[in-house]
Amino acid sequence: MTVNVTRHGSPGPDDQGYADSLEEDLLEDIASFEQSPGALDGALDTAMLHLQARLAVNPDASALPTWEATVTAMQVGSAMFAVATRSEGTVECRIADETRTLRALGPGLHANPGNWVSAFWLAIVCRDQARMTALCEVPLDVLRASGTQYDEFVYLWIDALQTYWLERPGLGEKLLAAIEASYPNAIEVADMELVERILYQPVNLFQCFLRKDHAAFNQALVEALEMHKLYWTASEKRERSVAGYLALGPLAIACLAYDAGFPIEVESDYLPSELLNRAWLGEFPT
Repeated sequence: MTVNVTRHGSPGPDDQGYADSLEEDLLEDIASFEQSPGALDGALDTAMLHLQARLAVNPDASALPTWEATVTAMQVGSAMFAVATRSEGTVECRIADETRTLRALGPGLHANPGNWVSAFWLAIVCRDQARMTALCEVPLDVLRASGTQYDEFVYLWIDALQTYWLERPGLGEKLLAAIEASYPNAIEVADMELVERILYQPVNLFQCFLRKDHAAFNQALVEALEMHKLYWTASEKRERSVAGYLALGPLAIACLAYDAGFPIEVESDYLPSELLNRAWLGEFPT
């Protein structure tokens, strides 16, 4: 039986205009990348907000602008790490329908673990295996050199994801280490509400995926979406924001499961159906 998890909030009369305005801002930022690569720092946040705003009025991602927003966010996220893994020369990155020549920056604020996770989730959702591989080849030392503070749990989780995708040995041990590092006594930086309701949920889904346990996966997916909803409705400020309209981590793991033949018995606007079922794949070069 299919379970439906309703998304909080509802489209407002200004949401379409808000999305269009965010797109204009984002395209201006992207146009400046070649001359001002430092503009990459906040670009993924803007790209994600633009995507969420598109989903506010198009929750199943059935409209082309929503797919374009998804792809652009992926491209921006991947570009952040393409320039971070080289300290000299230039890197060519396709972003917003153009191939752009960006100056290599080496490690920096933009190449932090949080952005890596978002970029990897977006690459999975877009089924862009080349970008998934490139992201998984980013050394953890580059992420640690970003100058940002993250719990060890996040680094261990990234290590497990990279190990999985690159088919390196030791996945089970690394995933267990990440799980243990998510316990309250091991968390020193992040708020436990964020860890429990947002950051840990994809980990739980991933272990069900690896076990090929369809029933457990669907139950974990329901729980992940309910936790996501709890987090984004815990305060009036969060609830008013479009930033919680997409459960990106659960969606990404659900995409892995869908592509592996899992029956996805959960429906929710937090999991846009046209992104989950790869309806837009091949629509245009990414």
